[in-house]
Amino acid sequence: MASQTGVIFRVSTFGESHGVSVGCCIDGCPAGLPLSVDMIQSELNRRRPGQNPFTSPRAELDLCRIVSGVEKGLTLGTPITILIDNGNAQPADYTESETAYRPGHADYTYDAKFGIRAASGGGRASARETIGRVAAGAVAKQLLQHVFGESIAAVAWVQRIAQIECSPESRPLTNSAVDTSDLRVPDARAESQMKELLTHLMNQGDTAGGLIRCCVRGVPPGWGEPVFDKLEADLAKAMLSLPASRSFEMGSGLAGTFLTGSAQNDSFAREPATGRIVTRTNNSGGVQGGISNGMELEFAVGFKPVSTIRTAQATVDANGNSHTLKISKGRHDPCVLPRAVPIVEAMTWLVLADHGLRALSNRVANLTTLSLSRAAEPGAGKTP
Repeated sequence: MASQTGVIFRVSTFGESHGVSVGCCIDGCPAGLPLSVDMIQSELNRRRPGQNPFTSPRAELDLCRIVSGVEKGLTLGTPITILIDNGNAQPADYTESETAYRPGHADYTYDAKFGIRAASGGGRASARETIGRVAAGAVAKQLLQHVFGESIAAVAWVQRIAQIECSPESRPLTNSAVDTSDLRVPDARAESQMKELLTHLMNQGDTAGGLIRCCVRGVPPGWGEPVFDKLEADLAKAMLSLPASRSFEMGSGLAGTFLTGSAQNDSFAREPATGRIVTRTNNSGGVQGGISNGMELEFAVGFKPVSTIRTAQATVDANGNSHTLKISKGRHDPCVLPRAVPIVEAMTWLVLADHGLRALSNRVANLTTLSLSRAAEPGAGKTP
């Protein structure tokens, strides 16, 4: 089962929704990084359930423990394992779905692939799996900001729930600004309407989807690989690996397909204050040819409505017999987007940490190649 991502900064997640524990193992993190457990915990707190009436009421503290790879606050260069116990698992809530396949869930496909599945909470298909991603993302964030400076910052927010969208002027600048909102929506007018909608849907036993936008500042030019490991391709893979994600757009995204080339192209200029090369617009979302150009990375991730609803649905059991399924137990979000914001940021940090290390590795390789080629030149090493 493919539960690993990354080339140099490699992350595996483990654990089931209602098992003993969940977590992650990070391999490839350089030695000597000062690692703050408090910072990891603060990111986990941002995604944990029970934050307000619009999130799952599952009561979990999600306290993390680093059980390997760190000593006296410094990484050792060996695998870092972070463990989070499931303190409020209730597998008995899922007896209704042990035989009947829940519409919109991965019950049938897991059975088709493995011949067995964790019926309680969806097992690995549950959004609880993302705890390991958030913990690993917090390590990746500390690594990048330690090596490249705190000017690298990723800020995600809820742009739209159902048909209600934030105004274009309401782009947040910081994570703390986003987190002042219960729904992580930087537009008070839109948030009020969204809360009204979600309250109505919760009373009806229904759910909603929407769109998360993310902006990353401070990524230097030159990150990303040609062809298959393009930066936007790896970001897309990371985001589409998230539970309930359904779409990914970089820069102008789908809207750019309606433009002419002259309108879509980002013209280059030299910034007077710094002398660096920039683009006048950013329709490409900070990536060209799969490689970062030094502008802000901008992308959007679409999430479907939560599949668990309280109304009766037609389905079948494992033998194909018709069945009417009505979920009466379990604790679920009416909309995944508010808690998905730190998860989107975490996956962004994981992709950037991997590509940042690959960029450094490529630079060292180039310098090594250059040194070797000079050493091989006739007369190299001789005193003139």
